[in-house]
Amino acid sequence: MTFDKEYFNLGYLDRLSYRNTVIHRLDPRAKVITTMLFVTLVISYPKYEVTSLVPFFLFPILISALSDTPFMYILKRVIIVSPFAVFIGIFNPFFDAGRVVLPAGMTISSGWISFFSIMIKFTLTVSAALLLIATTSFPGVCQALHKLGVPSIFTSQLLFLYRYIFVLAEEAMRMVRARDVRSFEGTGTGLRFFARLMGILFIRTVERSERIYNAMLSRGFHGTFPDMRPPRFGMGDALFTLFTAAVLVAIRLFNITEMAGQFVQRLTG
Repeated sequence: MTFDKEYFNLGYLDRLSYRNTVIHRLDPRAKVITTMLFVTLVISYPKYEVTSLVPFFLFPILISALSDTPFMYILKRVIIVSPFAVFIGIFNPFFDAGRVVLPAGMTISSGWISFFSIMIKFTLTVSAALLLIATTSFPGVCQALHKLGVPSIFTSQLLFLYRYIFVLAEEAMRMVRARDVRSFEGTGTGLRFFARLMGILFIRTVERSERIYNAMLSRGFHGTFPDMRPPRFGMGDALFTLFTAAVLVAIRLFNITEMAGQFVQRLTG
């Protein structure tokens, strides 16, 4: 079934997070700090900046290589959610009709430049977020956020949201299987049946959430999750954080692409 395939793909990132590589062994706080810094620096660029963003691709490429994370899988996930970014920036060429002269002498609408800038920023930030989950796990990210001072009610809600996405998917998968077993010659399909299916799924979700919450209270849940293996921020984690932060800040402060172009010109001239 297609639904079953998509369900198992849903947890693939979580399975990747349990590998044993140099990136996976880092403290979750180090990876969260560097990823947040990376995202902040990327989105800090003005809307007409394109070439200066290119060196930032070094970060996701290196993290993917060092963590043995399939690069094509991350790229496919980015492409799947890319229509949201396309919808945001596709109208820029119509509303921003200014002209910009490229170094090659060609002219292009400034709206297209801002659109390309949006797409590059989107690709960089989403790929960094996916790699963070693939090398840390979502519970590990929430634990790191809690250690960094984020209120526990926020991190607990994030954990509940992530965990019960799978519970909801399992419930929906059972309903779809039951529908397929009872469907003959195209019956049990269509918008009317889909609306009925969503209503039943909502009722089952509410009932199951009440049972789960009562079970958690009976086991002593008080709003926070205990740390079974508290992470330790060691010297290697500090060096990784400082070195990565220094490289990212240097890329932001200095136009690496322009400097490389000037260097090539001097060599060829």
